[in-house]
Amino acid sequence: QVQLVESGGGLVQAGGSLRLSCAASVRTFSSYAMAWFRQAPVKEREFVAAINWSGENTYYADSVKGRFTISRDNAKKTVYLQMNSLKPDDTAVYYCAAVIRVGTPSMRMNQYDYWGQGTQVTVSS
Repeated sequence: QVQLVESGGGLVQAGGSLRLSCAASVRTFSSYAMAWFRQAPVKEREFVAAINWSGENTYYADSVKGRFTISRDNAKKTVYLQMNSLKPDDTAVYYCAAVIRVGTPSMRMNQYDYWGQGTQVTVSS
């Protein structure tokens, strides 16, 4: 049973920063590609960022490129999302996702098998 637990969400002013964490309860975390998705009110869930098993390759949605950084610590079985220069449009519930994959991580929701419960990020103007 794979469990993903996000933390680090909260309320921040526009221009501020937050760091999200996702701790995974898996035996071999390094076998998993990891990703962050988000869902704003009355909008569909969308891709934010993904990272391959080793952390060497990262991928971002155009809307967050240059502001967000995804990283991972395989020893701690944790993936992070550093969010800088936050905008009100970044307000959403952020979800961590995982799939056993050693190749290029997908940007599509249906390619991920495991999901966290989400953490709320609210950016005030």
